[in-house]
Amino acid sequence: MKNIVSFFNKKINYNILVFLIAIYFGLVLNIPLWRTFSEIFSKLDAVNTGFIISLPIFIIAALNLIFQLVAWPYIGRVFFVILTFLSSITAYASYHYGVIFDYGMMENIFETNSGEALSYFSLSGLITIIIIGVIPCLLIIGAKLKKQSFIKDFVIYKLVSIIVSILVIVLIAVFFYKSYASVGRNNKYLNHVINPSYVYTSVKYIDKTYFTKPMVYQEIGTDAKVVTTATSNGKPTLFVFVLGETARTQNYQANGYLRPTNQYTQKYNMISFRNVTSCGTATAVSVPCMFSAMNRDNYNKEIAYNQDTFIDILHRAGISMLWKENDGGDKGVGDRIKKTTLSHSAKDPLCDGESCLDMALLDNFDQDVADMKGSKFITLHIMGSHGPTYYKRYPKDRAFFKPDCLRADIENCTKEQIVNSYDNTILYTDYMISQLIQKLKGYSDKYNTALFYISDHGESLGEGGLYLHGTPYSLAPKYQTTVPMMIWFSKSFTQDRGLNLTCLEKAAKNAQRGDYSQDNIFSSMLGIMNVSTSVYKPKQDLFRQCRTN
Repeated sequence: MKNIVSFFNKKINYNILVFLIAIYFGLVLNIPLWRTFSEIFSKLDAVNTGFIISLPIFIIAALNLIFQLVAWPYIGRVFFVILTFLSSITAYASYHYGVIFDYGMMENIFETNSGEALSYFSLSGLITIIIIGVIPCLLIIGAKLKKQSFIKDFVIYKLVSIIVSILVIVLIAVFFYKSYASVGRNNKYLNHVINPSYVYTSVKYIDKTYFTKPMVYQEIGTDAKVVTTATSNGKPTLFVFVLGETARTQNYQANGYLRPTNQYTQKYNMISFRNVTSCGTATAVSVPCMFSAMNRDNYNKEIAYNQDTFIDILHRAGISMLWKENDGGDKGVGDRIKKTTLSHSAKDPLCDGESCLDMALLDNFDQDVADMKGSKFITLHIMGSHGPTYYKRYPKDRAFFKPDCLRADIENCTKEQIVNSYDNTILYTDYMISQLIQKLKGYSDKYNTALFYISDHGESLGEGGLYLHGTPYSLAPKYQTTVPMMIWFSKSFTQDRGLNLTCLEKAAKNAQRGDYSQDNIFSSMLGIMNVSTSVYKPKQDLFRQCRTN
């Protein structure tokens, strides 16, 4: 014990402390990186042993070089305490959920509300962060440093440390450049797995979001107007657009899944489109993208946030609009129309103070309809299947699939429990939609009623070691990029639009991956609402092929 106390009472050189921090980052906080390398090497026929040995040395030398450049008296210790704590969180998320902290993920993190963020915390996660984050931070704070003259000792030691790091990097490059270039070229995401690379992407996001001059807002579809078709019955339209959250098509009974996850809507014969691809793997990308006039291949966030969506164009055409929010944010899509957000008050039996069950969106639905004039378009943004606290998305008495996972650290649940909890969220969404359809059926004498449902992105449930979502699109599995899309049209709506449902059912059933995507949403909504405008793209209207007018 005395030896241990003596060790921690020993004063060390400031630059040695920085080097020790670099070693800790390289060997401990980058464990997810070493696991990634292990997975990469397991797929190769042969790997140079020297290259493998050089990797931790290269990472430590590179980190030491960077850390020495930013480590200066008075600010260095504070900087490393903050960096170590944040990096322990990213290390935990990367290791347990396979999260890659690229620009898209940082965008998602910065735009996540506090309630949603808290759902990711768990007891095991807290313990892990205390061990790999808080305790090292306390050691950094408590480290006793030798008194050094600024030039003679501090600067000289720093220069020596920097030069040695550069020499090590150069030496490794001389011997193993081809190996590094090959692995890096074939696995371009690796630079985002290195901890703390999130600092760069965070700075990039902050600069682009808060310090870059925003572009001038652009109105499009200024010629929009509602047109009367030959089959019009004269009744106004009541259209509900249900924007889902984190639902993947693979777990939908309507799309071939063997479990009864659509048992509530089966009786309504909803048309389900298979193999629909998303614009992104996170809400921050998928939602503004699908509502915009852009496609996934040319999507630009800055343009999306500063240009009319189909919501704005429908509103301009004279359709009464309402956005009801339960997922924590509409990503700016509903900023220019009437919008309400559930309060999450614990006084509501459907809420717990942090979040609400999606059935709460149907509270006051009749009053919402009464307060709107003419043809109406209501968007309901649901919590759906948002994880990792899947169990909070459905009431206990609707846990149809058991045993379910009743914790946030889903990696500590069995595969069966995770899937059961997730399937319960899909089933509860199905229940909510069935109740909504029942309400719409009650309005059929006054309105042409319709419902359209699509999720923003999918979810990984442990396949390939990945959980949740947000994986870079080029690396994301189909579970994160394939979403359910289902429709229900009343008889009067179908007749008013001149729709051939048999044609639509056939198109939905025979669709191959790539035939339909969130790129279709913009023009499909304009078309089905009978809005004529120059920005409408007929080829992207998924209903046009089955309309007679």
